[in-house]
Amino acid sequence: MTYPVAVLASDNAATAQGEWDAVILIASSVDVCPIPDLKNALTQFAHVDSRVGKQAVLVPCEKAAGGRIIFAPTGELSRYFDDVRRFSDAAKKAMQIAQQAGSVNPLLMVVAPEDKRYQNALEVSYLGLCQALWQPLEAREALDEADIEPVQKIGLIAHAQNKPNVDWVNALEAGKRLARDLCGTNPERMAPPGFAEYCVDAFAGSGIKVEVLSSQAQLQQEYPLLMAVARAAVNVERHHARVVTLTYEPEGEVTQSLYLAGKGVTYDTGGADLKTGGFMAGMSRDKGGAASVAGLMRTIAMLKPKGVKVVAELGLVRNSIGTDAFVTDEIITARSGKRVRIGNTDAEGRLVLADVMTHLLELAENDKNAEFFSVATLTGHAARAVGPYTALVENGAARAKGSALALSEAGDLWDDVAEVSRSRREDFDFVAPRTKADDILSSNNAASAVTARGHQFPMAFLVLASGLENHPEIPYTHVDIAGSGVEGGDWQHGTPTAASLTMLAARYLAS
Repeated sequence: MTYPVAVLASDNAATAQGEWDAVILIASSVDVCPIPDLKNALTQFAHVDSRVGKQAVLVPCEKAAGGRIIFAPTGELSRYFDDVRRFSDAAKKAMQIAQQAGSVNPLLMVVAPEDKRYQNALEVSYLGLCQALWQPLEAREALDEADIEPVQKIGLIAHAQNKPNVDWVNALEAGKRLARDLCGTNPERMAPPGFAEYCVDAFAGSGIKVEVLSSQAQLQQEYPLLMAVARAAVNVERHHARVVTLTYEPEGEVTQSLYLAGKGVTYDTGGADLKTGGFMAGMSRDKGGAASVAGLMRTIAMLKPKGVKVVAELGLVRNSIGTDAFVTDEIITARSGKRVRIGNTDAEGRLVLADVMTHLLELAENDKNAEFFSVATLTGHAARAVGPYTALVENGAARAKGSALALSEAGDLWDDVAEVSRSRREDFDFVAPRTKADDILSSNNAASAVTARGHQFPMAFLVLASGLENHPEIPYTHVDIAGSGVEGGDWQHGTPTAASLTMLAARYLAS
């Protein structure tokens, strides 16, 4: 699994011939270009091509590395609603042109205003280039990887006052690459066993402890909600459920512990509440939460942060339809002992997460510095309400700590943007039992996208069904990436984004 590695380059590399074959310039306008020879070439070319400064273009320039400049303007940057995504968006457009022009060793030069919002513009632009370059795993295996992903190295032109940490951005991109592969690969290749095997291979020798629970009988006993979702897939061995636990233990004292649950529904038919009208297409990406969490662990493996212990557990199931599918009105006793009445089998992700979170609570029993997260492509409501942003919903302890706000602010600086939603009493009322036969209702029987507070009340369910309600002191933030997990909201064809990986890394791993 390769990716275009970031390396440091000096200012004079932009006008030196040899190692680099193009200069990619990301800036608000030609006027702010800091290198006179490049600025003059762009200004002269603007007389014959009015697109210069308005859209991404390739400009011949004898004095530029490789004899060409790809200039991608960001547009206006001074308005209160502008953010660093202006640079990422421009970088993606520039990379398309650079690749079509045959560039394999481009230089990246970024000119950003002196504004806190753009302090990571160079690094974000690099990540944008890599996002544009990624090709699906199936394509890389079927075709010549060197042909479809020829860029192996990207030079970051660093100024004295802005020298990027290339180890940091390379670790981010390695994690995002793993997450894209896991999320974006077809549902047979990345059925639960394949997803688990890919993780085992990816973390071999990395320092991350990998445990895979594959016994269907043991899973039934220990993860009953998860296995209810997997029930119709039990007769198909290649679709058998898995639970993967990834653990990072730092050297020395641990001052912070993170516990992450990742939803890995490798294909979601909706179950007995079958998705119809074409809405099943793209549901192989319903494993995006587990993919992002696994990607974060890859980043952690490369950075090896001190003081932070991280335990991630991925619940991997296929929500199939068949004679043994679970159905609405069933009452299933969760790992926590709570009796859950099923309201809709297409609200399956929260069932998977609940049992996983209960197990993580057990692992964290004596941990005084634990913070919890669930990451999932959970609700159509999140996509409708805040897409293309991630939705963050926190419990009382997390809100008191400012967890979601800090995550959101980190995401604003790193092109991994989120909106903060409040958890309210109505959310807990929504999942309250209607009879004494059960303790919790999993959902109503309508689509979340047309349900009031459709992305908030599932967090209340998770608190109750997992047993987190008995630990009000533990900060917990639910991370719904249904609106942000793929580019353009196109779940069948859009490139996976590894949403939440970068904000979590920036919030908890950056030194």
